[in-house]
Amino acid sequence: MRLKTFEAHCLRLPAATKVVQWEGTSVFKVGGKMFALGGGFCEQAGGGYMFKTSNMAYEMLIEQGVARPAPYLARAKWVQLVGNNALPDAELKAYLGQAHALIAAKLTRKLRKALALEPA
Repeated sequence: MRLKTFEAHCLRLPAATKVVQWEGTSVFKVGGKMFALGGGFCEQAGGGYMFKTSNMAYEMLIEQGVARPAPYLARAKWVQLVGNNALPDAELKAYLGQAHALIAAKLTRKLRKALALEPA
């Protein structure tokens, strides 16, 4: 997946925002918490996109060889793809949706309501 497509998909997720930090890295957040990274630092760290995963997805993606533990974020179950095209686009989009949902679920109920992530 190209970086522009990755960015566009991340920004289509509910209440998602983008900031550029860390050597030009696109950082995607929901409620001020990161759920995915692309470009900049990710490329310099020798791979593709980085994103939050569930415990099971973390193990599976690493075992399959399509991802490795993300630098600095591995203990929080983040992976870094071995390349931007390591996964088919549809699969990557599904993982990004899951990353967004995992982070959104950890937000306070008040913040989730304010961001329209759950009914008032």
